[in-house]
Amino acid sequence: MAEDHLREREVCTLIDRMVEGEPVDHEDIAMMRTFLIDDLPKHLADEESDLFPLMLERCDPDEEIDKMITRLQADHRHAIGDSPAIAALIVAQADRKKPLSETDCAKMSDFATHARRHLILENAILLPLARARLTKADLEKMRAHMLERRGQATEQGAEHAG
Repeated sequence: MAEDHLREREVCTLIDRMVEGEPVDHEDIAMMRTFLIDDLPKHLADEESDLFPLMLERCDPDEEIDKMITRLQADHRHAIGDSPAIAALIVAQADRKKPLSETDCAKMSDFATHARRHLILENAILLPLARARLTKADLEKMRAHMLERRGQATEQGAEHAG
């Protein structure tokens, strides 16, 4: 998850560069598109399907993790709804050699700002709390599910299937 967060920060930085009219190479454009279209939905599913339910189970009610998770889920809906359009703007900008429109720049900046706020909440509060609360078994279960979502079978999963 931390690796996905780093890549998301990198995507936000590249979006900012594009909005500022700075050139972004085709390799970075391809990485951004792949992240927004393929990787981000899987990452969000990792959190929604595994991390959030485990945190609700492991945290004390007075930690009010349910309120944080509700906010993060709203952020996820925003990201899932907007990321295809942002990816399309990025790819279209790479293909044409004219500046982004003011509207496109605003959409891209809003997306990056929203993503950064989300990452701050997860990195500063949720993930440290997860490190303190989740068990080794929880982490193994999450790891197996993450690999499954990415089409990678685990040896342990293959043993249980057979």
